[in-house]
Amino acid sequence: MVADQARFAEETEPYMGSLYSAALRMTRNRADAEDLVQETYLKAYRGYGSFQAGTNLKAWLYRILTNTYINAYRSKMRHPEETDLEDVEEFYLFRHLGGLEAAEAGRSAEDEVLDRFTDDEVKDAIESLPENFRIAVLLADVEGFSYKEIAEITGVPIGTVMSRIHRGRRALQKALHDFARARGLAGAQS
Repeated sequence: MVADQARFAEETEPYMGSLYSAALRMTRNRADAEDLVQETYLKAYRGYGSFQAGTNLKAWLYRILTNTYINAYRSKMRHPEETDLEDVEEFYLFRHLGGLEAAEAGRSAEDEVLDRFTDDEVKDAIESLPENFRIAVLLADVEGFSYKEIAEITGVPIGTVMSRIHRGRRALQKALHDFARARGLAGAQS
């Protein structure tokens, strides 16, 4: 049992940071994200004996995280409670790396327009997505999972994943276009 504990900790520890980031994006709350990761690791530890060595451990952990979040979300929908908007944590889709020269080199018109959006506007656009679309888009575009991995994580067919990502990206594009139009960064046509 001690050997299994050590092996579990050794193999899963590298994913803790990315699981926490994903949990924070899902829950939009630091304390809830910590609870979600803790519950995920507890469930993963309990089920570690059923994990097949040689398969994708990261996808397995994300599936547990996603299923735990969805179950908690459904439970909250049955028993809604009020939340304080000040508890919602900021997150960033993009980070600028390097100095000013690196930031200016190779910049596209899209990059320059995105710089004019505030983090709150991008966050609001992502949060406006329906839950299934939001999770699929976050897993694909922020976490970098493949369609196949997202299908495994969410437990839906790959075609459904592709549809959710496509529809989520389109809705996100529309929301950001509406922000851009309101700020005079885009014309009335899309």
